[in-house]
Amino acid sequence: MKPTIFTSLIGFTLLLQAFNINAQDTETKKYTASNKGKFIVSWGGNRESFSKSDIRFKGSNYDFAIKNASAKDKPKGWHIDYISPSRITIPQTNAKIGYFISDKYSISLGLDHMKYVMERNRTKVLDGYIDIPSNEDGSIYNGVYNNENIFVSEDLLKFEHTDGLNYIYAEFSRHDDISSLFHIKNTNKFQINISEGLSGGIILPRTNTTLLLKERYDQFHLSGYGLSARAGINFTFFKHFFMQLDLKGGYINMSDIRTTNNSSDSASQKFWFLQRIVSFGGIFRI
Repeated sequence: MKPTIFTSLIGFTLLLQAFNINAQDTETKKYTASNKGKFIVSWGGNRESFSKSDIRFKGSNYDFAIKNASAKDKPKGWHIDYISPSRITIPQTNAKIGYFISDKYSISLGLDHMKYVMERNRTKVLDGYIDIPSNEDGSIYNGVYNNENIFVSEDLLKFEHTDGLNYIYAEFSRHDDISSLFHIKNTNKFQINISEGLSGGIILPRTNTTLLLKERYDQFHLSGYGLSARAGINFTFFKHFFMQLDLKGGYINMSDIRTTNNSSDSASQKFWFLQRIVSFGGIFRI
């Protein structure tokens, strides 16, 4: 009986050790070796650049375009507003929530809150006509313009998407762990990933426009669509927390921009954009 009991104890001990090793291995791989089923949430800020564009303005008594209009963003810098609940929409921000459908691929929904400010109080090329009633203040700009150089003052035109140029999109992304290239063995403590994504969605700006001295329109309005591509590097700490640096470029087509309280007044434009994004977030399973 003694050899049998002794043998059984050894077998039981080996079984416990095997179970413990397997449990430890599963825990090690839970967040770094397998992504499928994880959720990812991030929040960050950006700087933006925009290509020049022709902006066309149409109404019942005018139809003209500002040719090769240039624009800039409106940065806030490092500021408490990025995390202040009451002022969180003031800076240029990026928010995203996603889900890993496999170890390498994810789907997500995001919001890029950009700010677009047309540079004004400078000479621009104007093409078209303005013929509004003489009893309106803006009639001082009446005329036919044939690609003429005109000083575009703020009274003639102030054109901004500053609250903001909101790009709401769906994204499909690939993620790859490149930690081994840097001889990082314990990815539970620190992991480096690269990711690329393609996205598309709607543009829902809140446009701040003063046009021909008319009363401005300042509400959110579905104005068009956007397409974009992204590439970035992700630094994950202690399995759950990360910082990500992204370059994101895309195309925006806005065919119906509200400019005044009169629904017959509108603008349209097409342009390219480039974002430099810094974001922070978490990755977890529910």
